[in-house]
Amino acid sequence: MNDIIDGFKTVAVASVADAVDKVCGKRGYMDATIKPRINDKRVVGPAATVLEAATDEFVPPQHALDLIDEAPRGSVIVISIAGGEPNVAVWGGLMTAGAVANDHAGAILDGAVRDLSEIRRDYGFPVYARDVSPGTTLGRYKTVASQVPVVVGGIVVHPGDIIVADIDGVVVVPKDKAAEVLAMSREIDERELEQAKLIIKERSLRKGLAKYGRI
Repeated sequence: MNDIIDGFKTVAVASVADAVDKVCGKRGYMDATIKPRINDKRVVGPAATVLEAATDEFVPPQHALDLIDEAPRGSVIVISIAGGEPNVAVWGGLMTAGAVANDHAGAILDGAVRDLSEIRRDYGFPVYARDVSPGTTLGRYKTVASQVPVVVGGIVVHPGDIIVADIDGVVVVPKDKAAEVLAMSREIDERELEQAKLIIKERSLRKGLAKYGRI
């Protein structure tokens, strides 16, 4: 699996999205509102998931805090709120410090992130989120489970699925299809490179499309 994860670090996210379409027969890319909020760093790694639910209790996000310390190094912390929540931050500076201390790859949130200045200044840790908000989860949401299937950005994420993300978006690769998706992603990348070279050489987009049939 480490070799597969390393492989996904070298292929275009768009190619991964196309490969998931073909191999899995369904969309694997999240809603466009789940986008980078700290920097443009690429994120690749196995998902470690957290589920949050509405509450009026003032309780810490315990499942998330525990998972940050307990998940394997290189994990992508994926936090879900049913339907998405742009106005409440489920991630901030202290959680980022914990993720950096444990060498995690990034965070993907169906909620908001806060403490942007701190995260950018001190950590440069990549966070992809539905939005940015100063609002706390305390009295609004609580974590109810970790390492369970969740829905983020309209896509089901199972623990261990491979997250591949950059400024193009976030793609979820089912772990049992990862090797096949990676192979097809590489093939798509190679064909697009050849096609682009032909277009430049022939000074014709039509000729490139005619030969390779891809746009």
